[in-house]
Amino acid sequence: MTLNSQLETILFVASKPLSLKKIVKVLQAEEAVVQESLSELCLKYNNQESGIVIIQNNDEWQMVANPDNRESAENFLKAEVSGELTRPQLETLTVISYCGPITRPEMEQIRGVNCSLIIRNLMIRGLVKEADDPSGLLPKYEVTMDYLRHLGINSLNELPEYDKLHSHEHISIALSQSNETAS
Repeated sequence: MTLNSQLETILFVASKPLSLKKIVKVLQAEEAVVQESLSELCLKYNNQESGIVIIQNNDEWQMVANPDNRESAENFLKAEVSGELTRPQLETLTVISYCGPITRPEMEQIRGVNCSLIIRNLMIRGLVKEADDPSGLLPKYEVTMDYLRHLGINSLNELPEYDKLHSHEHISIALSQSNETAS
């Protein structure tokens, strides 16, 4: 796999801007080589024919939707946000409610499927947010105050059987397996 391909993947899956320093560390490459790769990807994507662009702000980089397609993106997002939650979204929201703050790999260990797009859609709806994580390695997700307000509860402790399910043995085992595979 080429450095350009790896960099492209990292920029695509990142939910926030990445510093050059972090990209260099993750790819284990020289800064000058990563800079050149970023320039090549900008040439590839930053044109009128591309639906995505790579933007730079100081030493941070991010892959985003082409601003020329703003209206199409807004129409799509309105349709996504206004519809009812799907079963996979409800399942993911339940896992975050009972197990959060939780990382995406931990959620995927519990659910057994990729949760990237589901998390993104839940974040767009304002039901889930990234939790403050001092380690900063992997983002952790938790429900928002809007979610609690929407359910009409004051705290997650008011969810049915929260204490029992929050510390359930099977969930603890699944999370420990997720942490072992990440190590």
